[in-house]
Amino acid sequence: MATHERTAGQPHIDVPVAMWDFDHCDPRRCSGKKLSRLGLITELRVGSRFRGVVVSPKGTLVVSPADKEIVGRDGVAVVECSWARIDDVPFSKIASPHERLLPYLLATNPTNYGKPWRLNCVEALAATFYITGFDQHAETLLSSFGWGDSFWKVNGPYLKRYQTCASAEEVAVMQETIIAELQESYEESRRDKDAARSTEDLLVRNPNHAMPSDDDGSSSASESDVE
Repeated sequence: MATHERTAGQPHIDVPVAMWDFDHCDPRRCSGKKLSRLGLITELRVGSRFRGVVVSPKGTLVVSPADKEIVGRDGVAVVECSWARIDDVPFSKIASPHERLLPYLLATNPTNYGKPWRLNCVEALAATFYITGFDQHAETLLSSFGWGDSFWKVNGPYLKRYQTCASAEEVAVMQETIIAELQESYEESRRDKDAARSTEDLLVRNPNHAMPSDDDGSSSASESDVE
């Protein structure tokens, strides 16, 4: 397990923050490795247990405010891996009694910006801290990244709603409500665009029924043409 010396003035989080790193990502772009260099995260050996909340696709419950006590006592851990190689991760060797899924959120990292669910390591950690009421811990992590502010700007409306829930079940219901609202908003936007397009079509002259002009060189038969 890697450890890091902390110097005066260096950002610090007073609960355990950890990751299992499978070296799938470019070290220059890997958010987990950057956090490690900054001393903000501890690397775990595969097979080692973590007593706090672990964000994992193996989870059966979503993170909720009900996890606040666990996070405050035992922290949060994530799996640092590539989404393209997630099937290669031996999740059976990543053990925790508190595995959790994240609810609907949008990635704001440069690699997957705007994609739902595709959060990177620091975004997953920040989301967990936000939902469980540790906003300052989330902001400490995100402040190490130039794009970090955008995570709250984009996801703040969703995170605030998840923070109002009391349990994983309520967060799951809130997630479905948010997705339904987004779908309805999308459908309404499409209807508005279709209606606007139909109006525009009515204002466009049909070329098959072009009206002749007085000076276009054509004329109907006049009395002088009749013999």
